[in-house]
Formats: sequence, structure tokens, C-alpha cells
Amino acid sequence: MRDRDAGLPIVGEKQTVENYLTQWLSDIKPTIRPRSWVGHEEAVRLHVLPTLGRVPLARLSPQQVQALYTAKLAGGLAPGTVARIHAVLSRAFSEAARIGLVQRNVVALVKPPRPTHQEMQVLTSEQARILLAAVVDDPLEALYVLALTTGMRRGELLALHWADVNLDAGFVQVRFTLQHLAGAQVVYGPPKTARSRRKVALSALAIAALQKHRERQEQQRVLVGADWVDNDLVFPSGRGGPMEGSYFLRRKFVPMLKRAGLPEIRFHDLRHTAATLLLLQGIHPKIVSEMLGHSAVSMTLDTYSHVLPDMQRDATAAFDRLFSPE
Repeated sequence: MRDRDAGLPIVGEKQTVENYLTQWLSDIKPTIRPRSWVGHEEAVRLHVLPTLGRVPLARLSPQQVQALYTAKLAGGLAPGTVARIHAVLSRAFSEAARIGLVQRNVVALVKPPRPTHQEMQVLTSEQARILLAAVVDDPLEALYVLALTTGMRRGELLALHWADVNLDAGFVQVRFTLQHLAGAQVVYGPPKTARSRRKVALSALAIAALQKHRERQEQQRVLVGADWVDNDLVFPSGRGGPMEGSYFLRRKFVPMLKRAGLPEIRFHDLRHTAATLLLLQGIHPKIVSEMLGHSAVSMTLDTYSHVLPDMQRDATAAFDRLFSPE
């Protein structure tokens, strides 16, 4: 009666956290990327329901949510993983509050752990040259060249189709990203953001590498014969199907770095390297942002703030040249 008089939604106590989250996951499945949904489902099933599943939805308290986070951290779960659990729960309970199943989003009252920041490792221009020299005549030479000269994400490269490559005009069109789900299921989804659907110009080095790669792929197609699966992929597996990302990293990328005597960086760090080298060469951040498919140029500047001091030194040198006595 108090809640009614205050204009608050009247909530029942029969529905549990498990009932609600199960239905919520089913409802959002068609609206988000498949891999994102898998992450949401695993966070709920593995980490939330065993502890909070039987709690009545209307009685869940901030203390119970905080206790869940504390227990997960004590059990060895990384702060970043717990922060992702918090993000999933916050989204779910925001929806519950919006439709009147609960009076407030109790998860929003809980402070998640701060994820540990993973520093990017950027290759120097000399190390980048060593990498390019090391991959000459490698079956995946063009993949490494594109990663280092376009800043494309791994999923975007592995989903690249020949139909999206225009070697005469010198560009590729990024339209898909490859996502690997449980059970060896592969999904071609849209790129990460709307701006990630983009046209990326190719350097002469990249064009030459792709031309050589296409010839090599034709030879592989003939060798495999009828077993070849024609998916029109630029970087397929040995039989034409999608290349498995973790296999590529474990069996191709990491051994290549060791052979070249380079630090064991993440493949994503080649994207960071491309951006950093472009900025250091004086390329406008807006151009770099568009090339990487960032949602805004501010994201580019925030991500690569380590380059700004060098750019500022160039700016002060420009003033010195402008105002110095002749």
C-alpha cells in the first residue's frame, strides 16, 4: 500500500533472479552480437546463478551483489572478469527496473572492481621492418602486411573476402568480422561499430603482398582439388574454410615472432603499432581514426596519448622555424 501510494511499481516475490535472467537472456539474444551473447550467458550461468539464482528478484540487495564480487575476486577471478559480470548484471537490472519488475537497479549501487590496465606493446619502426623481412614468402605474409599497414583487427582480416578487395583501386572494404563460438561454430558478424564498416586504402606494399597471396592461394586450391571449400576468403584455412583464430596465434603468429627475435606481443598490438607509426609520421589523427574504424577521433587520441609528447615537440619545433630570425 505504501508503494502504491508513492507511485512505485508493485513487485511480487515469486520470480527469482534465475527466472528473470534466463528470460532476459532469451529476449536480448536477437539484438546483440552472437559472441557478446555467449559472454553474457556464461557470466550469468557460471558466476551469478550458482550464488544468487534462488534469491527472489524483488529482494536482491546491493550487499548480496557486492558479496558475489568479493567472493569471485577471492576465488581468483580477474578484476576485469568481475567488472564484465557487473556490466551484464547492471544492464539486466536496468531493464528490470524499466519494466517495473523491481523498484530500483540495485546493481547500479554496487561499485565494481577496477580492471587492471593491460599496456600495449608497440613495435618500433625498426622492429616493424624486421617483422616484414621475417614474413617474406610466408604463406600468411599478406595477413601480417595488412595488419601492420592498415591496423585492421584480427577478426576483420580473417573475415575479409576477395569480393571486398579492389587491388586496381587500392583499397579493401571492411564489412564483416569473424567470431568463433563454442563448439567450433563460426559466425560472420558486422564489424564492432558502425564506423568500423569502412574503406581502407592499401599501400603499394600491401597490394603487392595481396597479389602474391592470391597466386599462392590459387596453387593451393588446385593442390587440394575437390576438397577445397570456396568461401571466397582472403585468409582461409588450408582447405578454404574459416581460419580458427587461436590456432593462428598459437601455431603461426607466436612462432613467427620467435624466429624473428621480436618480443612476444599480442596480434592486436600490430594494430596499435600501425596507429602509432602513422601518428609519429605526422598523419592527422582524424585520418588514423577513420582508418582504424574508431567511433570518434577522441578515442584515437585517448588510446595513443603516448604519442602526443612527440607530436607536441614537432609543434614547438614548427613555431621555432616560423618565428626564428632569418
